[in-house]
Amino acid sequence: MKARLATPLLALAMIGLSVAGVGAALLVVISAVPMVAGVGGRVFPPAVSLLRTVADAARRLAGRAGVDVPRPYAPRTDARALLRESATWRDVLWGFLDPIMGTWASALALGMPLYGLYGVAVQPFVWQANARAGGANAYGVIHVTSTAAALAAIPVGLALIVLGLFLGPLLLRVRARWAGALLGPSRTAALEQRVETLVETRAGSVDAQAAELRRIERDLHDGAQARLVALGMGLGHAERLFDEDPDAARALLATARESSSKALDELRDLVRGVHPPVLADRGLADAIRALALDCLLDVEVSSDLAGRPAPPVESAVYFAVNELLANTSKHAGAALVRITLRYRNGVLSCAVVDDGGGGVDPADGTGLRGVQSRLAVFDGTITVDSPPGGPTRVHLEVPCAIRSE
Repeated sequence: MKARLATPLLALAMIGLSVAGVGAALLVVISAVPMVAGVGGRVFPPAVSLLRTVADAARRLAGRAGVDVPRPYAPRTDARALLRESATWRDVLWGFLDPIMGTWASALALGMPLYGLYGVAVQPFVWQANARAGGANAYGVIHVTSTAAALAAIPVGLALIVLGLFLGPLLLRVRARWAGALLGPSRTAALEQRVETLVETRAGSVDAQAAELRRIERDLHDGAQARLVALGMGLGHAERLFDEDPDAARALLATARESSSKALDELRDLVRGVHPPVLADRGLADAIRALALDCLLDVEVSSDLAGRPAPPVESAVYFAVNELLANTSKHAGAALVRITLRYRNGVLSCAVVDDGGGGVDPADGTGLRGVQSRLAVFDGTITVDSPPGGPTRVHLEVPCAIRSE
């Protein structure tokens, strides 16, 4: 409801950006003319920067309307590169078309609640003054010539307010989507970004797999392998002592049995670190509930998953949540953590919210970067919202399919 009440203000901000966008786009076009002739290189980049500032504001407002619009710009700032960049001219096109294509939606989202408020709060008090001045007074189709007619405007105004607050978010979302078609990356740019992301995540995945293999090798060498070697030596020594000293041989066998039990425990721990049995047996939601039981904090887990994603995705999300819980226990000063698993429109999402002190910086430390690298292999994303004083909200998303259980 709070978001609906803010819709008229959001619509007003969009209308203001339309005006600013026209001015900034016009400035870019004017400053580009001497650039074509080989002069004017000092004016064009600031004009483009101004237009991009306006476009970034429009992207943020589109996000408030529920439409995520990525920035499409390449990391180039010289005048010639900006002149050739397609994103520059897509922004210009948005600046000129937005008042034509999008202002009607903002005007309706703003106008219906305002006109409804006029009918409820103003119309009953102005009709008499208007009549004394000799003017005709009407509220929509209602000709207000009496107190009864003025009061009849009140339910009409209330209906317009309700309709405006209900339709306003939908109208602004339509506007945001069409704006995103120009302000977001073009198909070619999106494919280029996708290729770059795949190259980076593939390299990160190879490095992560190599590091994981080295860890497994080290754990086997230092743990289970050493115990098994000692076990073999002990059994050989016991075999030689059977005839000479049976009691000593039995003692060595007892030690060997204890070593075999410890080696088995270490192997189980190692396998659990690769793919926990509870995850394979009971699925992601129950595996995270098992994590919650082992956590020192109060952890609430809710899930509406109707099936199971692929095992690699399950494993990535499981270990990501495990890392987040570990970080929260160590650094957040939190008492309660809420974990919510959802699956909507082909995307598995996991929200981890704690009541700690906030102020988390994703660039500080390796924990969140490790989670990001783990999810990026599957095109997953992580967003962190952690204002000072809290709460901290971490949102994980992984595109995937879910199979019925």
